[in-house]
Amino acid sequence: MVLKRRKRHTLLRAAAEVVNAANAVRPLGRDGYVTLPVFAFGWPTGEAAPVVVGASMLDALRRGLRGDFRSPRGRIALALTVIAWGLMGFVYRRSMTSQDFFEAPLRQTLGDDYAEIAAEERRRRRGGVLRTSWARHRYVRKNDIVRYGPHRANVADVWHRADLPRDGKAPVLLQVPGGAWAIGMRRPQAYPLMTHMTERGWICVSMAYRVSPRNTWPAHIIDVKRAIAWVKENIAEYGGDPDFVAITGGSAGGHLTALAALTPNEPQWQPGFEDADTSVVAAVPIYGRYDWFSREGTGRAEFIAILQRYIVKKRFSENRHVYLDASPITKVRSDAPPFFVLHGTDDSIIPVIEGREFADALDQKSDNTVVYAEIPHAQHAFDFFGSPHGHYTATAVAHFLDWVKAKRG
Repeated sequence: MVLKRRKRHTLLRAAAEVVNAANAVRPLGRDGYVTLPVFAFGWPTGEAAPVVVGASMLDALRRGLRGDFRSPRGRIALALTVIAWGLMGFVYRRSMTSQDFFEAPLRQTLGDDYAEIAAEERRRRRGGVLRTSWARHRYVRKNDIVRYGPHRANVADVWHRADLPRDGKAPVLLQVPGGAWAIGMRRPQAYPLMTHMTERGWICVSMAYRVSPRNTWPAHIIDVKRAIAWVKENIAEYGGDPDFVAITGGSAGGHLTALAALTPNEPQWQPGFEDADTSVVAAVPIYGRYDWFSREGTGRAEFIAILQRYIVKKRFSENRHVYLDASPITKVRSDAPPFFVLHGTDDSIIPVIEGREFADALDQKSDNTVVYAEIPHAQHAFDFFGSPHGHYTATAVAHFLDWVKAKRG
């Protein structure tokens, strides 16, 4: 009886591996709440395929030595498992060859200046994006964990190289974490990017903020504004340049990044620090939410329901102005700072159309540079791991921000 159950489980496990790998090749669902498990399984499988395949191979070896693949059903299970490995190998190979989708929009928009910056980057980059799991321990010391505001969640890590001169005026990047406005963990988000930027002499500030449902909108954006103000007032003590502060973030962090960049010095979102300067020199939102008010389209009804119940906690029908005000796409302006917007075409959490429409609205209204990179087959949170997508994101963002810095002189 135990042997029969084991053989049955072996086949079911193999079938599940094939389905999971197929989901990484192309999301199996793009509408409604099914997108959550589609993302939860497809994201790590796609971005960490070598690790997943390695673990599966070791497990297959263990089961093979145990005799699970000796029967006809077991041989079918083994064949399915090998197919799953092949699919994940295809996914990884596809991401390995995706760099031009990050860089081509920069070449096209920035022109010859980009080519010079990219060449300089190749000469001096030391690598190390794949070593990001322990990167924080190299660049954040005990005294680099700071409190930027009065609330318990108002903490941040200041990433910097130990050899940076205190009067060096290093450029600064503020990292705003994602997490559906309900997590907001600064660790370990954007480690590939912050590792890359810190190694190149930047200072990165990785912040946390108050989250829902414990806290209600607009607590989140107020904390981001407060963090910008803190950076401008204090970063010189770490060798940073308060006059060159850029901002980035993914998912909910992408929303907050875009909104903060488009609403500098907005009094309603700076209670108690209305006079503080909260402008930024550039913004890099990645797979963000830019529209809190449209009700038609894939996943929109579910998203508005979540906002009403857990984030804003106000009925949409009676408070539409609150949702409009919180939408970066309604805040595009002619004097917006330079933007680099990135989104993946296989994003099952935030459809790629949001990135397209936001970048297009910015491009039509802003007098400044707008670059939009759409990454084929990339799932949500594609820059989280030290994967090819994570590496290419870090390099492309560095190129863009170096260009902004060079333009400012």
